[in-house]
Amino acid sequence: MSKKKYPVLENIEITDFAAEGKSLARVDNYVVFVPFTVPGDVVDLQVIRKKHSFMEAKVVRFHRYSADRVQPFCLHFGICGGCKWQMLSYEKQLEYKQKQVADTLLRIGKVSVGEMLPIIGASDTREYRNKIEFSCSNKRWLTEEEVQQQVQYDNKNAIGFHIPGAFDKVLDIKECHLMTDLQNRVRNGLRDFANTRQISFFDLRNQVGVLRDMLFRTSNSGEVMLTIQFHYIDNEEERQAMEVLEYLETSFPELTTIVWVNNLKCNDTFGDLPVHIYKGQGYVYEMMEDLKFKVGPKSFYQTNNEQAYRLYSVVKDFCGLTGNELVYDLYTGTGTIANFLASSCRQVIGIEYVPEAIEDARINADINHINNANFFTGDMKDILTDEFLQQHGHPDVIVTDPPRAGMHPDVVEVILRTAPQRIVYVSCNPATQARDLQQLAEGYEVKVSQPVDMFPHTHHVENVVMLEKK
Repeated sequence: MSKKKYPVLENIEITDFAAEGKSLARVDNYVVFVPFTVPGDVVDLQVIRKKHSFMEAKVVRFHRYSADRVQPFCLHFGICGGCKWQMLSYEKQLEYKQKQVADTLLRIGKVSVGEMLPIIGASDTREYRNKIEFSCSNKRWLTEEEVQQQVQYDNKNAIGFHIPGAFDKVLDIKECHLMTDLQNRVRNGLRDFANTRQISFFDLRNQVGVLRDMLFRTSNSGEVMLTIQFHYIDNEEERQAMEVLEYLETSFPELTTIVWVNNLKCNDTFGDLPVHIYKGQGYVYEMMEDLKFKVGPKSFYQTNNEQAYRLYSVVKDFCGLTGNELVYDLYTGTGTIANFLASSCRQVIGIEYVPEAIEDARINADINHINNANFFTGDMKDILTDEFLQQHGHPDVIVTDPPRAGMHPDVVEVILRTAPQRIVYVSCNPATQARDLQQLAEGYEVKVSQPVDMFPHTHHVENVVMLEKK
């Protein structure tokens, strides 16, 4: 059955940004969502999807470029799923992120906010990540130009990023500007080495192939950790995996530690698998003020060091600590915020449902000789019982930093019942933050909101709000 043919819309002006980094235009009674465009662009659009009130389209011709448009710096722009705002000046990126937070909280969420502070931008807009992951695949994504050439490729091995909507296809990355150039040299070198040695790349559909995944972590202490995932099932494939490790160690002495995993599962997560150390100590240290954080292959740590420090500084400021407070840090992860606040309060209690993360939090407290931080594992609504509060005390301040889905309504109810004087809510998703703030409005007022840009050239934005008891 042939695909439905949709119309081409001519001379359409892009007017604003929408969700997920896409831009939008309005045509008749439709909202049209368009990727990789900037408000002010005038374009012809090929509609690729049509619903009752909206359409999705792609650009087939530019008539006029927006004055806010800049030249993208990456050769993979427009194909790779990341850095979708490279074509927008950084000043405008910050402006639209500020607007996104304000619109989400005030206009859509109907949240009353006392003060909206200007966004804190990043001084480094390239090479700002301390963590980046690349997938290995024997099914390289072919660009439209390559498809039109109808060339038959004998070798389609790739190391790069998964194409959105094509789970088994990987865009082969030649350069990435999110991390220092070392990851480019290692990735490109490994691809060439594996092709020369005829080491197989992973086939996600058929679950075969030795080279599966590579994860870089760089630290501001100068250390670099590489985690390699293999998929080997016999002695010959294991020999190939060890050959790869030897190549990496001898060719890239800048890698201070190399660890590896044999992952025979159907997905790339390895939290439940043993990690083997091939070189070095098996972890790196991140520094923040006078604190040192141990970060292993399975650890969570904010991926932008500089902005993480600015974010946590906002959190500390919003907590208004005098040294006498009891602070509860919900979704504490590896305890970074809790340990960062410990010197400024009487005691901090971190709660997290991932046991491995709590182990890291306790280790980090020990490393930094922090004696007033306690950590507990479990679901927030199950831990924050009347008995727990009686034993450990009612918090003066609650800090909460939930995942993108926000807080479960039961957790919000627990917070309301716990009734701290102040709540500091850190969010990577203003939409779910606004939803939770509506529920918290029963007992709290939002005094101030502070956006922080953690991820330049993307539409993502963090936001911190401070609430006080009514």
